[in-house]
Amino acid sequence: MKISKIMSVISVLSLSLALASCGADKAKDKEESKATTETSQEAKGDEKSETPKGDTVKITMVTDEGGVNDKSFNQSAFEGLSSYKEEGKINFDYIESHKDSDYQPNLESALDSEPNLILTVGYALYNQTSEAAEQNPDQKYAIIDNANIKEQKNLLGITFADHQNSFLVGYIAGMKTEANHVGFVGGQKSDVIDRFEYGFRAGVKEAAREKKTDIKVDVQYANSFSDQAAGKNIANQMYQSGADVVMHAAGGVGIGVIEAAKENNKWVIGVDRDQSNEAPDNMLVSTIKGVGDAVKLVADGLAKGEFEGGTTKQFTLADGKAVDIAYAPNDLVAKEVKDKVEELRKQIIDGKIQVPQNEKEFTSMGYDK
Repeated sequence: MKISKIMSVISVLSLSLALASCGADKAKDKEESKATTETSQEAKGDEKSETPKGDTVKITMVTDEGGVNDKSFNQSAFEGLSSYKEEGKINFDYIESHKDSDYQPNLESALDSEPNLILTVGYALYNQTSEAAEQNPDQKYAIIDNANIKEQKNLLGITFADHQNSFLVGYIAGMKTEANHVGFVGGQKSDVIDRFEYGFRAGVKEAAREKKTDIKVDVQYANSFSDQAAGKNIANQMYQSGADVVMHAAGGVGIGVIEAAKENNKWVIGVDRDQSNEAPDNMLVSTIKGVGDAVKLVADGLAKGEFEGGTTKQFTLADGKAVDIAYAPNDLVAKEVKDKVEELRKQIIDGKIQVPQNEKEFTSMGYDK
């Protein structure tokens, strides 16, 4: 009987110790769980406000209808991001659009890869980009060639002073033409292409004043950024009507313009990137829109946990590579003209020359006289 009572006491004590141990383990687990949850919540909170430092930035790019082989600004953005990917600085993928109706579904597809940033290339995507930013407030967006009009906190607008370098190449066209007759081929009428057109017109006018002669400027739009046949047809008509220099600001349409220059043995001016390889014997100069450099700067900022959402960043001639010109390596532009271009560049940067961005400014600044 005594042994039985002793065993009962031992059993009770063992059970009590087991329950106490279990309770302690549960309390410990609960405390650890609470700490983990708090850490997770803190990390989640940080993720909403900025990209975690030390992580590889993920960027998904959505092109406009020109695609990544437009030999223009889509390609510039693609090349800039691709080089950063090769250097291991970012993870990068892209989605090509081929028509306007692709923009919205492509932006929806871009969310699937859970990128830190969705980059849209071209002002034509603004409405869809703005709408996507509104519907996905925790997703960061950036758009090339359009301001952040609504100042949305998760959207960065990136624009370029295209009228400034267009003025410089317009001056070159005006000084180079032997027929005193030049042309401009635009993609689609817009505020962006207005900057190219009226900057170019103003530069031609500057040359005309210097030469003390009138220079005719033909202008026509292709209503497309991808129709190469339309570009070639328009440029052919300009060359055959007497123009000997044609500038294009038309994305992929410009490939057709360049082909027309070669076939007519006339001069052409490229856009957005150095296009001299497309026509080594016919290209005078190209305007440079450093889209690749711009998106690299955005990627660098994201890697540091920085994002200028809610703002618009504009690049100008004063920024150097982001807005510039590139002469073709063929000596078609005389040294004295190049020297004068540098003087004009400085005057623009210093504010001594005002360059129009549209027809209204072109008139108010006296370039129509």
